[in-house]
Amino acid sequence: MKNRPSVSEVSAKLGYPSSETAQGLRLWKAFIKLSPSQRAEVLAWIEQLATDPAPVPGGMNGRFTTR
Repeated sequence: MKNRPSVSEVSAKLGYPSSETAQGLRLWKAFIKLSPSQRAEVLAWIEQLATDPAPVPGGMNGRFTTR
């Protein structure tokens, strides 16, 4: 069996992952734990968010309302 490198040796060669990479891995782990139907719901929701137009800043008519 080969000697596996330690975490410190790998980190010294490759560096540490960014916080965005770490968060992405956490999200991926959570996603793969979902049931297939829940995954489909999440993907549909993401696709809907990606295709819906962005809301206008300030509301429907672009003006802020102060009540």
